[in-house]
Amino acid sequence: MIRVFLLDDHEVVRRGVAALLDAEDDIEVIGEADTAASGMARIPALKPDVAVLDVRLPDGTGLEVCREVRSRMPELACLMLTSYADEEALFEAVMAGAAGYVLKQIHGSDLVGAVRTVAAGQSLLDPQTTATMLARLRDQAVRKDPLAALSQQERHILELIGEGLTNRQIGERMFLAEKTVKNYVSNLLSKLDMQRRTQAAALAARMRVDRSD
Repeated sequence: MIRVFLLDDHEVVRRGVAALLDAEDDIEVIGEADTAASGMARIPALKPDVAVLDVRLPDGTGLEVCREVRSRMPELACLMLTSYADEEALFEAVMAGAAGYVLKQIHGSDLVGAVRTVAAGQSLLDPQTTATMLARLRDQAVRKDPLAALSQQERHILELIGEGLTNRQIGERMFLAEKTVKNYVSNLLSKLDMQRRTQAAALAARMRVDRSD
């Protein structure tokens, strides 16, 4: 039996979802709440397998509830339910540890299927959504650390560029063909979104100063 908790500030929505899920032989709605505070208190007490959480609540968000209750119950599967296809909320849901994100316009049979999917430990995020999230995470990492996108070899070559070495000199130092070094330089400039070698040299010099401080 899949034990489900519902958190939504609209009573009609809660009743509708509860009736839909309770009609299934393998699903039981064990509790409901209409505020974030109530959800945070009742979910750990009732220990459901799945929490269906509205994203927008009068005193907070389902995302905050998801993050909080999963910190205490990592095995809990949270299914976010929202009226809006909001990319920002979707990203935050993934970061909060939600197992799925569905719109309230979803067909009843699909919602039942979604509950079963996340209860089984699977994710409801489609490949395109996952790719978008990973790209965004990579972008954040690059903003935090400009070298995050570079391979170890490219980082070494960047350091040598910062020392003022030519491609030929770098090749001799690293036992690489000059053409290979040129390809590495082109790749690292592209990854760093730079047009000129001098920009890379300036970055390398700046990072060398930062490390020495």
